[in-house]
Amino acid sequence: MALDKIENLLEKYFEAETSIAEEKELKDYFASSDVAQHLEQYKPIFGYAVQAKQEQFKATIPLIPKGRNIKRKRVVWLSVAASVVVLLGVGLFTFNNYNQLKSNDLGTYDDPEVAFRETQKALAMISESVNKGIGSMKYLNEYEQSKNKIFKK
Repeated sequence: MALDKIENLLEKYFEAETSIAEEKELKDYFASSDVAQHLEQYKPIFGYAVQAKQEQFKATIPLIPKGRNIKRKRVVWLSVAASVVVLLGVGLFTFNNYNQLKSNDLGTYDDPEVAFRETQKALAMISESVNKGIGSMKYLNEYEQSKNKIFKK
């Protein structure tokens, strides 16, 4: 009769329908030495819980790891160095621009003829670049026509 009860409890256990008291009864049965031959395969399942309760973690955990403290110092110094570099860069940029503005040389011309020639040179350079861009657009137009022939809309 007890064997039938254990088999029924096992079925309920695997269906996740047992209570804590029934699970304790199963653990006690499989911890004993008189386990039925056909139920021996389930012994490790319930024996593991007993063994797991006896295990304890005995190692000490340091509160501040040694390597981490060194890394923190490096990060602090690295951030200080980065801040100094940024401040020097901003300072030098401001200093150079201030000196250029102080000289009043803003790229202006006193003679209108010279200004006109220089403006024509600048516009010619821009025109060359625009013409190159327009020339490359011809290739795109060819591509569009070829694509439209192949993929008829």
